Amino acid sequence: MKAPTQANKERINIRLESSVKTLLERAAGLEGKTVSKFVLHSALEQAKKTVHEHEAMALNAQNSKTFFNALAATVSFNSKLTDALEEHSQRVVSK
Repeated sequence: MKAPTQANKERINIRLESSVKTLLERAAGLEGKTVSKFVLHSALEQAKKTVHEHEAMALNAQNSKTFFNALAATVSFNSKLTDALEEHSQRVVSK
């Protein structure tokens, strides 16, 4: 008997209608997977997609040019920002 390389310690429980469970069982069977593996795989794919959509930025050519020009532009601080940065450096001690 082969020892598992990583123990599954976490668990998620869900309640659902019987028609939903039947559909999941049918879909899992069609892919030759257990319901747990089917649901986990589907949820992971959707989670990756959701995280990517919230963390990635897609720009068209015009917006891309505007964005990179803004990054490349020289930064000039006004007096209020300069004062705030000076006060910050006096008050905050980095560890």
